[in-house]
Amino acid sequence: MQINGQPYRTIWEDPAQPGGVFIIDQRQLPHEFKTERLEKLEDFEAAISEMHVRGAPLIGAAAAYGLYVALLQVPVGHSWPDWAATAGERLKKTRPTAVNLAYAIDRALSALSASASIEQAQEVAHRIAVAVTEESVSHCKAIGDFGLPLIEALSAEKKGAPVQILTHCNAGWMACIDYGTATAPIYAAHDAGIPVHVWVDETRPRNQGARITAFELAEHGVPHTVITDNAGGHLMQHRRVDMVIVGSDRTSRTGDVANKIGTYLKALAAHDNGVPFYVALPSSTFDFTITDGIGQIPIEERSGDEVRYIQGLHQGEVKSVLLTPPQSPAVNFAFDVTPARLVTALITERGICEASEEGVLQLFPEYR
Repeated sequence: MQINGQPYRTIWEDPAQPGGVFIIDQRQLPHEFKTERLEKLEDFEAAISEMHVRGAPLIGAAAAYGLYVALLQVPVGHSWPDWAATAGERLKKTRPTAVNLAYAIDRALSALSASASIEQAQEVAHRIAVAVTEESVSHCKAIGDFGLPLIEALSAEKKGAPVQILTHCNAGWMACIDYGTATAPIYAAHDAGIPVHVWVDETRPRNQGARITAFELAEHGVPHTVITDNAGGHLMQHRRVDMVIVGSDRTSRTGDVANKIGTYLKALAAHDNGVPFYVALPSSTFDFTITDGIGQIPIEERSGDEVRYIQGLHQGEVKSVLLTPPQSPAVNFAFDVTPARLVTALITERGICEASEEGVLQLFPEYR
């Protein structure tokens, strides 16, 4: 995707100095575009936990690169296998809900087990980090290809009038490496000349919709409007939403979807108003060990200060402003779970399926 006409991915290696990895610091968007160089394990831990990077696919890629960089810097007196295991556990603890993180670390550690030397381990870890990254790009591209006909069909029904799409949080290319998950069909439709308009939920408390989804849609020239989180139901009642597309941070084998807090309420509103509710996700976001999303998916609880304060641009500077009475506590659940019964279908890199165990396993029979 592009920023100011220049193509970017959200994570890339330093071509001048191996072992360094660049990211876009998403905390500063949309008012400041900053890149950051990560060069030791602690940098990757902070980047993930403090949300310099965010979004399930991007977190997975960052974690894989973090493990690779950690193996380049094994402390004196440590065995590399023990250090790799320790680094993997440290990275896993940075964000508990997004399954892509654990998937990337477990995949790398499994591959490392056959390494006969630290040099070989470093090579393998690098290969896995590159593979996780490139697979994310290809998976997101495929999600866009499979989701495009859904938008084409709605466009035909509307005789070319703009297809009105509501999305929540940021499941765009900033949450991935390129294309995005929920946004991939939108970009594919826009690039194919199909008129679309996106309703962008602000997504409190960190406003990833208003700050990041709106930013990337604007950079790509996609028509959009930012709305308050609670406006979606009203728009659906008045037939101003044709479809909802959201992403996922972890989806059970039975089709329950953990996504940014507020997703469940959008699904309820869509169900009540007969609006199709789609979830776009790559295979790495499925957790095939879980059958009950509501009971088994861990829900991250972040600092209440993210609720109590809001970030914005004031007199040319990005500042944080207190919203609540100073003495008022706040609770901050980062995700909720939408039960499969409210999901119209899942859009994956292998195709579209029903949000059910049988539907999922038809696309991924190796997990039967």
